[in-house]
Amino acid sequence: MPAVDKLNNLYRQAEKAVDKAVDKEQIEQIRVKYLGRKGEITSILRGLSDLDPKERPAVGKLANELKNKLEAAINDKLKSLKAKPPAIEALDVSLPGKKPNYGKKHLVTQIIDEAIQIFLGLGYRVAEGPEVETDFYNFTALNTPEDHPARSLQDTFYIRGLTDPDREGEPVLLRTHTSPVQIRVMEKQKPPIYILAPGKAYRRDVADPSHVPMFHQIEGLAIDKKITFGDLRGTLEIFVKELFGEDRAIRMRPHYFPFTEPSAEVDVSCGLCKGSGCRLCSGTGWLEILGCGMVDPNVLKYGGIDSDMYTGFAFGMGVERVAVLKYGLDDIRMLYDNDQRFLEQF
Repeated sequence: MPAVDKLNNLYRQAEKAVDKAVDKEQIEQIRVKYLGRKGEITSILRGLSDLDPKERPAVGKLANELKNKLEAAINDKLKSLKAKPPAIEALDVSLPGKKPNYGKKHLVTQIIDEAIQIFLGLGYRVAEGPEVETDFYNFTALNTPEDHPARSLQDTFYIRGLTDPDREGEPVLLRTHTSPVQIRVMEKQKPPIYILAPGKAYRRDVADPSHVPMFHQIEGLAIDKKITFGDLRGTLEIFVKELFGEDRAIRMRPHYFPFTEPSAEVDVSCGLCKGSGCRLCSGTGWLEILGCGMVDPNVLKYGGIDSDMYTGFAFGMGVERVAVLKYGLDDIRMLYDNDQRFLEQF
């Protein structure tokens, strides 16, 4: 009987394989090979109808017997594997231990903390506000015209289907700067006001060496009686020298911002060439660092402050840009690539 001989051979093969198996995975492979839905012993049982009627009873009986014996052998082997204690690796206690890697503050966080400490020393306090803002606080109260490009869908992340119920359904968006914090503080606090507002901001920028769609800003605001542009310049000079070094200088260039008048861009002298001109500063000797200006009277009015009695200044800087300038990075995206070799340098 060829079928009987085949069954006996299959069983002997399976029995040897079970005996040599060293783990559950190998046992499972044997079970599938011989007893699975498409297993070799199972296939013989399913093919009984194709055999000679005289062979069927003997082959069927033997196949079931061998199937039961193989299942019992597999179960016994599994029990013995469970009872066997796991192998213990030799441990050489004289070898030096493995030093774990400790986490550190990210470079962006380090710069924010450093800036906060500088301004705390000047009498400022830290203020925070929501990252999901209303059109009023992000644009209108900051004297931004209705047709300003920053209000367009190309520049700002608007949240579809969400509106401000307090102001006739005005749009809701991801704040494009941390300046809305200034308005919220002015609404709740009477002058004098000296605050620093660090946090995340969002713009529809394509990631490239100098832009990312999510970035960090630090906004500063000072409102008091007889605040002048000279106070602004003096404050920024102290900040730059504390952050970049005593040998660094600043210069201010006229500029335009909707929420300040007059406004200026602030440059810091290049730390690589010391102002003589190099590749980093494009040969100018200066690097742009932040924008600033005297708070526009309209903004003071939106904040509920008498612009005839009080004046103030505001400034804002991108933290990632400060990191690029301070450490000579050539690609802002390096800050968010999570390359441990890069981050460990700071």
